[in-house]
Order: sequence, then C-alpha cells, then structure tokens
Amino acid sequence: MLKIKRSTVNLPSELLNEAISATGLGITETIVRGLELIKKSAAYETAMSMKGKLELNIELDKSRERNRR
Repeated sequence: MLKIKRSTVNLPSELLNEAISATGLGITETIVRGLELIKKSAAYETAMSMKGKLELNIELDKSRERNRR
C-alpha cells in the first residue's frame, strides 16, 4: 500500500492552472506527475554524469539471444 503524506503548499496559481491544463488531471495528480518527472530527471542526470566513464564490452546479438544471418 502506498503511504500518503498530506502537505499544504503555496503555489503560483497561474503555474498550477497551466500545469493542470497541460496534464488534463486534477491538482493532486498533476503535482504527483511533476514530482515523478523531477525524480526521473535526477536519475537521468546521474546516468549522464557517468557517460564515458564506464567501459562495457557487450555482444548485443548474444545478449539478445538471437542469431543474425
């Protein structure tokens, strides 16, 4: 079960209205979507900071378990 935390926040009304309009969702769902995007963005930044630092020797055909003819 998902644990819920209740919060009171002061948000710029124009920004909130634009976000709700963009998502087509309610206030809570729009804010949750925004928080999920921030989380994904942070993970992306972490991955990009590793770019060029990892050396992977992967045989794609073998890892995909297919034979190319």
